[in-house]
Amino acid sequence: MALPRRFLPSIASLRALEALDRLGSATAAADALALTQSAVSRQIQALEEQLGVTLVAKSGRRIGLTPDAVQYAVEVRAALGQIAQASMKVAVNPSGGALNLAILPTFGMRWLVPRLPDFARQHPEVTLNLSTRVNPFNFDTEPFDAAIHFGTSDWPGTASMRLRGEAVIAVCAPEVISARTPTCARDLLDLPLLHIETRPDAWRAWLAAQDVQATRVPGTIYDQFATITQAALHGLGVALLPEYLATGDLEAGRLVPAWGGPTPSPGSYFLIWPEAKATRPALSKFRNWIAGQIGEDDLLPR
Repeated sequence: MALPRRFLPSIASLRALEALDRLGSATAAADALALTQSAVSRQIQALEEQLGVTLVAKSGRRIGLTPDAVQYAVEVRAALGQIAQASMKVAVNPSGGALNLAILPTFGMRWLVPRLPDFARQHPEVTLNLSTRVNPFNFDTEPFDAAIHFGTSDWPGTASMRLRGEAVIAVCAPEVISARTPTCARDLLDLPLLHIETRPDAWRAWLAAQDVQATRVPGTIYDQFATITQAALHGLGVALLPEYLATGDLEAGRLVPAWGGPTPSPGSYFLIWPEAKATRPALSKFRNWIAGQIGEDDLLPR
């Protein structure tokens, strides 16, 4: 059943609303849209008249959106993103389709990208667009068809495929433990520990695997494995790194095991996709292809 015309505003008025919400002023919205401030105001006014609701609240000379309009703008932003992505897919690859994939920076570069030439040979008709995302996100508000994610598979509204597990190892620069070599896992609590932002419980889980219970594990926090690796190399403390990521520096002697060896992580790497997009041809082709790339005996590239 077709929606009433009043509930299908123009793209121009919706863009004006989204820009006003995102940028916080009519002047900034006008600059972003290459319009005059009065043109933005007219678009918002036309939208109010069409919907029959007040969207703008004025305070002196400043204007802002009402609480209901702010929520409306969030949903409009997601819809505009979907329209833009659909338009790009049609324009860039009208026959084979495109797959917008969110990847973890390190795992994506080390595990996925070296394998992609094979996917390109098998499916030259599919355009694969990659973007890095560190934290989980909402597929309803981000323009992705799938994501490679570390952790568990309990992402709401999605289906998943487990790609592989991971082992981590506690490592540091040689000088960090040159004066006093740790004799047990608990000794690491006396050293500066480096934490990765996306895995806040990693050290606690590692210590528990060594039969050390720690309710609080202090240390400094880093946002990505690239930065925490550099911190470890420069002697800032002990880092828990995926074994595949640490191997090169361990073999070169730039890093040494602080204590112990590889320990399985509690999480795994998953391919995650929204259930609503499960039958899209480009996603189906990628999912079938990546299923042939996984196996516990398949060591990660180093």
